[in-house]
Amino acid sequence: MPPDLSAAEALALRMTSLLLRPHPGVHPDTVAEVVEWFGAMQAQDLASGLWSLGARLPGHGVADVQAALERREALRTWPMRGTVHLVPPADARWMLELTGVRSLAGAATRRAQLGLTDVDADRAVDVLGAALAGGGRLTRAQCLATLRDAGLGTDGQRGYHLLWYSSVRGVTCVAPNVGTEQTFALLDEWAPEARRLDRDEALAVLAHRYVRGHGPVTDREFAGWSGLTLTDARRGLAAAGDTLRTVRVGGESMYVDAALADAPRAPIDEVRVLPGFDEYLLGYRDRTLMLDPAHQAAVVPGNNGIFQATVVHAGRVVGVWKRRVGRSAVTVTIRPLSPLKTAARARVEQALGGYAAFLGLPPRFEWQA
Repeated sequence: MPPDLSAAEALALRMTSLLLRPHPGVHPDTVAEVVEWFGAMQAQDLASGLWSLGARLPGHGVADVQAALERREALRTWPMRGTVHLVPPADARWMLELTGVRSLAGAATRRAQLGLTDVDADRAVDVLGAALAGGGRLTRAQCLATLRDAGLGTDGQRGYHLLWYSSVRGVTCVAPNVGTEQTFALLDEWAPEARRLDRDEALAVLAHRYVRGHGPVTDREFAGWSGLTLTDARRGLAAAGDTLRTVRVGGESMYVDAALADAPRAPIDEVRVLPGFDEYLLGYRDRTLMLDPAHQAAVVPGNNGIFQATVVHAGRVVGVWKRRVGRSAVTVTIRPLSPLKTAARARVEQALGGYAAFLGLPPRFEWQA
């Protein structure tokens, strides 16, 4: 019979899985190791993605993380749910083939809305492939100009769709920024040593990585995160075999990494400051373990998919924060969602000081009522 966990015990395991507190079995110290641990990390907003890595790599600054991405320790593409993630370069292709293609199902309908045809989309893939061949790297603006020169419309959302389509097809990927500009490169050239997995192997690897980076989780959470059907999600979890264990939380069966199942479940008290687009919240559909439903509107104003950066204490969201980066300092505005005593505020400022150090700037704090 699977062991029963309290909500507090489950949350402690989840924060450990997320590498937001010490893990007894893993101590990643490179970008490559963190990204491989999760399999895929939210990165639609680059600044958020950089801090998601920095928050799990104490002592690394933003320049260190950017240099690691330039060394191709991870790359950005659209592996699932039509959303940009950081993935290990060697795994990008099989992930696109397993989960990315599912987002293509509605692509024809979207193109019809945009006034594009299937021929236009395939031509864009060929045009970008030719323009980037031989180690080329073009900014987003240059890619769009190249498409326009080939007679393809890029106004409105057309350009974004064609860039997305080319990447999901496995031809291009998002390379590191040049200055503030997003760039694209050929996936085969940026990640030439592609790992090859058959479908069942791919399902098993993805299931294990999701569980070890997020558990305890249900099969439905895995399906929601990966974009797989529930049938395929369950198939992957079954194929992961002995790498996973089951527990019960609130009467519901959940999966955890076998390596973590017997780890001590000490109470959690850490204060963390996380970017809005982080696996901490976006890695789940049901966020009630971490987020009071009463605070949902403050974290996702207007329920529009744009998440605010969060202040997390003992695994629960207790505030949101925003930053303004200046030349001489980073100003952070904190809005508590739960009452915070003076000592707790000092711990929040200390945590945000770590973020400022990541940027290499002194912090200034502003508290909202």
